[in-house]
Amino acid sequence: MPLIDNGIYRDGVRTHSPEDLRRTYDALDGAGSGAMAWIGLYRPSDAELASVADEFGLHPLAVEDASKGHQRAKLERYGDTLFVVLRPAWYDDDEETVEFGEVHLFTGRDFVVTVRHAERPDLADVRRRLETDPEALARGSEAVLCAVLDEVVDSYGPVIAGLQDDIDEIEDDLFDGDVDPESSKRIYQLLSEVIGFQRAIGPLPGMLTALLRGAGKYGTDVEVQNQLRNVMDHALRITERADTFRALLENALTLHSTLVTQEQNDAMRRMTSASLAQGEESRRLAKASMDQGEEVKKISSWAAILFAPTLVASIYGMNFDHMPELHWVLGYPFAIALMLALGVVLWVVFKKRNWL
Repeated sequence: MPLIDNGIYRDGVRTHSPEDLRRTYDALDGAGSGAMAWIGLYRPSDAELASVADEFGLHPLAVEDASKGHQRAKLERYGDTLFVVLRPAWYDDDEETVEFGEVHLFTGRDFVVTVRHAERPDLADVRRRLETDPEALARGSEAVLCAVLDEVVDSYGPVIAGLQDDIDEIEDDLFDGDVDPESSKRIYQLLSEVIGFQRAIGPLPGMLTALLRGAGKYGTDVEVQNQLRNVMDHALRITERADTFRALLENALTLHSTLVTQEQNDAMRRMTSASLAQGEESRRLAKASMDQGEEVKKISSWAAILFAPTLVASIYGMNFDHMPELHWVLGYPFAIALMLALGVVLWVVFKKRNWL
């Protein structure tokens, strides 16, 4: 149901728990001066918001924002009515992500209206805590606003712890010597969550400063002012942590990109070195092959030179009775001269062809 909880308070004590909005209005009118209505709504309809707006004189622009949702954190004052938008956050341990909710508050002299657009945070805990402290609740609607602000800011603590763990894991991955290119996706995702977290908490210090600055003008209780200062201190510390996280993640993204580039360059150098070594080996083998070819050519050349006189000698060494010039007086000198001539001719030919 849109109406989650509904109470009329006088002097910090709950006097009525009406079942619907109409009975709430009647009970507040009958409670006299000093009474306060605290109405808790969850995703109310336009008609229900219009009913509350008509009863308490809420500004149409603020009602429109509360109806649509998806607003940034902000504080706006319309006369004696405050309109506050808060963006609670929580850390999902299973998914390791930051989730965001949205709470709208209307506070006036005698009323507080809370409008939630997400299941978290459960403001029932805030109500129960204040109901156990009538003195605090008796300070009026601004005390309720301060308690809700404190609850939202305190809920940021586990988010900070979860983000810190994620960043520590990323830093361990970056410096363990094993660079994973997929890590950039996780870093970018986490950076997006931190930026979203900054949008949620960034306006809080300014909102709290504005509340404290107007405390004198609107008669804010001194103890409420002290509590607001305490909440602002917490908000500033969380804001600073978020700023630090963003700087760390931006540096981590840059470092990861550098390490990946360096790893790629090292791989390219290793491939280049291997290619050069392979080329050097190929050149060495080619040179060896060329040297071997040269040796073969030399051996072949000398073999051919030596073969020529062997051929002549073998012909003259045949045992035939009828051979031309067998009994020629100049046959022996001619054979020797022919052997030498053939050898010289072959040597000249091979020399010109650079075989020798």
